Amino acid sequence: MEDPSLSGVSPSGVERRGRGASALGGAAYGMLFMLGVVMGIVGGFTQAAWKLGPVPASAVAWVLALFGVCLGAGRMMRAKSGAVAAAAGWLLVSMPFSLELSQGDLVIASGTAGYVYLYGGMVALVAAFLMAPSAPSSGSWLLHGQLPRNPT
Repeated sequence: MEDPSLSGVSPSGVERRGRGASALGGAAYGMLFMLGVVMGIVGGFTQAAWKLGPVPASAVAWVLALFGVCLGAGRMMRAKSGAVAAAAGWLLVSMPFSLELSQGDLVIASGTAGYVYLYGGMVALVAAFLMAPSAPSSGSWLLHGQLPRNPT
């Protein structure tokens, strides 16, 4: 009979990780957050860059990219929190970019491209969150199969 303390899973069924695994998971979530920040900065400044007729093609491309990144993050981390990490970074940048300052500075203007980018981005975030796995059944892809050496 195997000792439950050696398997990395406590008797209550909760997975326990070592410090290294926890640090690696935290670093992965931090990088996903930073990816969302970078997407928000670059997308905010380029969302109105090109159009195909009346369609703001760059804004649509950014919405699709945001959906793909958030869904991919959620699936790779095997939890909704992966999608939330990338989405939080994008929201942290994009929402202030849509505010008009007293000097008149505005990054995301109120036009078709701005509305597609902001509202389409929010719909993409919600859709990616809903499509991401609900619970980490076997841990993230990053930590899959890794057990703590000293489970104390």
